[in-house]
Amino acid sequence: MTKFWAPSRRSFVKGGLAAAGLSAVPFSSALSAGFPDRNIKVYVPTREGGGADRNLRAFTGVWKKYLKTNFEPSFYPGAAGRVGYETYMGKAPADCYNLLFGNMGPEMLNWVVKKPSFSLDDYFYFARVDVDPSVVFVSAKSPFRSIDDVIAEGKKRTLNVGTSRLAHPASIGILAVGEHTGAKFNLIPLSGGKNTIAGVVTGEMDLGVLPSGSVSKKGVKVLRSLLVFDEKNRLGARLSSFDVNAPTANDHFGTKLPPLVSARAFAIQKRAVDAHPDRYKAMNDTILKVFGDPDYKKAVLKTKAPWENIRYGDAAACKTYAESITAIGERFKPLMTGKKS
Repeated sequence: MTKFWAPSRRSFVKGGLAAAGLSAVPFSSALSAGFPDRNIKVYVPTREGGGADRNLRAFTGVWKKYLKTNFEPSFYPGAAGRVGYETYMGKAPADCYNLLFGNMGPEMLNWVVKKPSFSLDDYFYFARVDVDPSVVFVSAKSPFRSIDDVIAEGKKRTLNVGTSRLAHPASIGILAVGEHTGAKFNLIPLSGGKNTIAGVVTGEMDLGVLPSGSVSKKGVKVLRSLLVFDEKNRLGARLSSFDVNAPTANDHFGTKLPPLVSARAFAIQKRAVDAHPDRYKAMNDTILKVFGDPDYKKAVLKTKAPWENIRYGDAAACKTYAESITAIGERFKPLMTGKKS
């Protein structure tokens, strides 16, 4: 299994000693003195106007109050996020003035399908912003009223399943259900959440799989969620207006799947942290303040995203998630690539 780097205590100590030797001002002030003195650029490996864009703007709109600078997003769509990562790792200066805001789940699975040109040890995620569980959903007009209806039909014929991209936690979820039950599913990537929802609503797809935030935002009058790939269904009736809320896969089928979630997070080059641990600490200290700020909750709710999905995760939590999603991705790699094992 690939090992993912996370900053060590030594990096912080090294930065602290260096700062303390330069000045007699308090430790925290010495660390952040002079940083930042210009805007911070954020590389986003998706198109402008999508969920990542809205999430990023809501967060940085509050973060700038504490870090005392503005954030400049730059969007690099293409190749399921690969273009953005390649650009960031290949061209961004390693000075802590350049960050990446990615979706850990789909993008780590992208590396399972095809290795990047850079080493995965050269960058790491250090601040998770949200946890958005994958769901199985149908049109409100669909004859399927439960996941059992889907399974029964999937044993008779192959069902077409719309997904935003093949290498996605939601895609793995429905593949795992098919493996467990014997139902047959044909994944069809429709390039993004909007197109996936449209494919389900029009009936072109029998069902779809996406993060819960995209489905709940559209509303239960249009879509109905039938299954959740998480420890519990946190959104309840906002995902389904049926008498029984969508169950979790593990509870319903007795499986032992890890949470199959999208998790947006800030990432940074390892060498930037090694060279500037004081700047990295300043970012970490201020990023935590955003989650407790009432303005952030207002900003999230304004985007119509579920507040329940907003959950902070540090570098260690991001590392654990990356390893978990990579492991299950390796298991289903042949099905994500269309190749037989």
